[in-house]
Amino acid sequence: MAHRLPKSLSRRSFLGSTAAVASVLAAPALAQTGDETTEIEEDITERVRRNISSFRSLDWRPYFSNTKNGVVLVDISSRALHYWSEDQSVYKLFPSSVPLTADLTRKGRTSIVRKVEGPSWRPTPSMKKRNPEWPDFIGPGPENPLGTHALYLGWTYYRIHGTHDTRKIGRRSSNGCIGLYNQHISELYGLTKVGTQVLII
Repeated sequence: MAHRLPKSLSRRSFLGSTAAVASVLAAPALAQTGDETTEIEEDITERVRRNISSFRSLDWRPYFSNTKNGVVLVDISSRALHYWSEDQSVYKLFPSSVPLTADLTRKGRTSIVRKVEGPSWRPTPSMKKRNPEWPDFIGPGPENPLGTHALYLGWTYYRIHGTHDTRKIGRRSSNGCIGLYNQHISELYGLTKVGTQVLII
């Protein structure tokens, strides 16, 4: 099955969709014309514009008792991530990907316990059981499903991370994690620290 990818993506980007991962890993490099690439990039730009226009700014007070260490709110319904700095001078709103299904979605309070630039990836035991053909390990680079940066949460296997596949953002496309565009996770990485509060609703 042919996948038409923009130039900024790896030809074999690892997708979070259980159906698409194996086919993309097996697919050969695809040739594209300039017109095809332009059309894809315009489609992505328009989709991002629609997603962002549906977001609304929120106040942190209904969700947190304080902003100590900064706070991150992930709204699964609107597929958006909100960040407030400890002194509340910085507020950021980013479009995100969310888990594919309700049973893969974990909600509640946790915190950032580890930060990694250039993360490696291993499938969880449940992922490997569902998809035994998946690789056991992918190192840092353009095929890594965690993108350029990862914020590890207090819950085992859960992360906020980047993605090289921009088509995933704004969609139900992950196996449990929250995904951001690489430029956004890079920004959030710089704003957060170990101990930043996280609430997923």
